[in-house]
Amino acid sequence: RSRARQRAVAFFLPCFCAGGPRRGNGGPSNASPSSSASHSHSPQSRQAATGDGIKWLQKAGHSMGGRRWQLDAAAVIFRLLLLHGAFLFQLATSQSFIGVNYGTIADNLPPAASTASLLTSTSIGKLRLYEPQPDLVAALAGSNISILLGVPNSDVPSLAASPAAAASWAAANIPTTVSVSAISVGNELLNSGDPTLAPQLLPAMQNLLAALPAGSTTKVSTVHSMAVLAASDPPSSGAFHPDLAGSLDPVLDFLRQNGSPFMINPYPYFAYASDTRDETLAFCLFQPNPGRVDAASGLTYMNMFDAQLDAVRAALDGKGYAGVDIVIAETGWPYRGDADEAGATPDNARAYNGNLVAHLRSQVGTPRTPGRSVDTYLFALYDEDLKPGPVSERSFGLYQADLTANYDIGLAKGSASPSTSGQIGITAAPAQVLASA
Repeated sequence: RSRARQRAVAFFLPCFCAGGPRRGNGGPSNASPSSSASHSHSPQSRQAATGDGIKWLQKAGHSMGGRRWQLDAAAVIFRLLLLHGAFLFQLATSQSFIGVNYGTIADNLPPAASTASLLTSTSIGKLRLYEPQPDLVAALAGSNISILLGVPNSDVPSLAASPAAAASWAAANIPTTVSVSAISVGNELLNSGDPTLAPQLLPAMQNLLAALPAGSTTKVSTVHSMAVLAASDPPSSGAFHPDLAGSLDPVLDFLRQNGSPFMINPYPYFAYASDTRDETLAFCLFQPNPGRVDAASGLTYMNMFDAQLDAVRAALDGKGYAGVDIVIAETGWPYRGDADEAGATPDNARAYNGNLVAHLRSQVGTPRTPGRSVDTYLFALYDEDLKPGPVSERSFGLYQADLTANYDIGLAKGSASPSTSGQIGITAAPAQVLASA
């Protein structure tokens, strides 16, 4: 999970580029012998991703004073009314695009039945598992919660080597009592530090797809770190690392051919950790800020999440994969950290996650792809007390092991994301932004 945070940082300015928490099996730093390779992010990859984003952010900030903004008041008011109507409609329905990660690097997790009861009391519609969890899946039988099922990195070689092994894995681990929306073959595998895994990724995905029952609607994909991006400064320049092309391009072809999504783990928290200015924090938390103009596209960005998402979109479009959807497999913010971990506070965690949920519910979309929300899995349901590393790695949970919330972000069914001073649920971008001649 530490890796996820780092990757997000590398995205669009420190904030735009920050990866996500280090997760071994589903969280900031899941680092058990069996899961660390599948779910943890490397600080180096996060830092690399963050550097590119920081430069863009700083350039945007320096040039802001020289730009003329021209706003059409009527257009802004009309757009806000539309957003308000969409927001109220979404509150009355289940947010099928809001999910959560379930990490297990802990020794104090609640019983499966208790976790299932907690999930069904919320508007969370999706659950990501880093590996099969038969007890929890059984407890969710009959619910409307769909599963994003993970194949641990350690299982990828056997699935790649043998169609029979893939068929055996599918028969043993794909449940029939709940909906499985997708299967992720590995987690951040291309940036896992194990070069032997990359050439085995596509064969494993192909064998697992062939092992699905006839007529199955389950998609097969894999989850990436933000470190797969070589450029994101500004978002319109988003591009994948050329040295990953040999492994990544065939996977992208597979996704397009089979209608599967591109899954990635952005963490604005790591962007902020690399650039702790007040304006960067506001940009990362969806709070009021001047916005950042992408001079190449003319689009104005009001938050880091949209900037990171659009950088990924630009990278996909640039390689000819405009039809491949994006899924945010992890994103979150720690509510606690070491003395040198700036921004890891309950207020900031509540602001980021709460405002993100409100942003998704509004269905305003991003500047590049307006009018739709992407499936997004918050990291994480619970803290994972056995994760190594800094305190923040063990502090991404929305809930404690006794099922009480660490902070309220409006996930209870029928509730709205709480608003507090300095927080905003929906930020409308300016109707027109004109650069000075």
